[in-house]
Amino acid sequence: MAPFKFTGLCTATHTPFHADGSLNLAAVEKQAGFLRGHGITSVFIGGTTGESSSLTASERAALNDRWAVVGPATGIDVIVHVGANCLTEAAQLAAHAEKNHAKAVSMIAPSYFKPRTMADLVASCAMVAKAAPRTPFYYYDIPGMTGIGGFPVDEFLRAASPAIPNLAGVKYSNPDLDAMRRAQALEGGRFDLPYGIDERFLSALRAGATAGVGSTYNFNPGPLLRAIAAHGQGDAAQAEAEQAKVQPVVDILARRGYMGAAKALMGHFGVPLGPARLPNGNPDRAEIGAMLDELEKIGFFSWNF
Repeated sequence: MAPFKFTGLCTATHTPFHADGSLNLAAVEKQAGFLRGHGITSVFIGGTTGESSSLTASERAALNDRWAVVGPATGIDVIVHVGANCLTEAAQLAAHAEKNHAKAVSMIAPSYFKPRTMADLVASCAMVAKAAPRTPFYYYDIPGMTGIGGFPVDEFLRAASPAIPNLAGVKYSNPDLDAMRRAQALEGGRFDLPYGIDERFLSALRAGATAGVGSTYNFNPGPLLRAIAAHGQGDAAQAEAEQAKVQPVVDILARRGYMGAAKALMGHFGVPLGPARLPNGNPDRAEIGAMLDELEKIGFFSWNF
């Protein structure tokens, strides 16, 4: 297994669609170029932000195929989310990602039929990780979306480590930072726990996180890149000031439906990602205009450009 560890900010990318909702793989090159131009060197594709639950398995494989070419050509590492309610499908996507030389794979647990016990959760992850044995594997802990709680990350890693030889860590979108601290101490600190709640990223840095995976990095990476630098220099005030630039942007987008509004914002920057798929809605032209006006008023357009 090739060594891998998340560093800095890894962008959870949107999946680009045409106006009719069909997959628009031609947009990936422009998407990658935009991200690389704003300091991003790794992407997490096909996750929550990528609307994975609204994609077919063949679409997810095609998206991976495209990023497998564009990512390396642009200087971007590609991490592939493969989680699905059907574990056989997830395992097939993991094997496909390994064939495409993904830097790592990650999976949410099935969330319709949920794992009832820790043993069930570990077995689910082991089944998928086994399909990509030479690729680092990350469990994706996001209870706010999956409804799967009660499995603290440190306890998961203790249980999963003997069962998953390629276990590298957890993509951690969970507010329980105490459990994260305990997890960081396991096995000499070998597990990687990139943090996935953008609005709480500085708190995670202070709790020992060393990297983030997030959706706001698509259009607002500057503040948290500067927060990382300020934190490393011991400048708490500057780090706080930069972190404070995340929540108001999230709030402005969320009032219009976060997914569709975020993709519309990327379109404003010249990256044509199309609409969000149902059940996510999309803002109309007037709502987009109001959104841009609100972003202008808080100074957003000076933060990254």
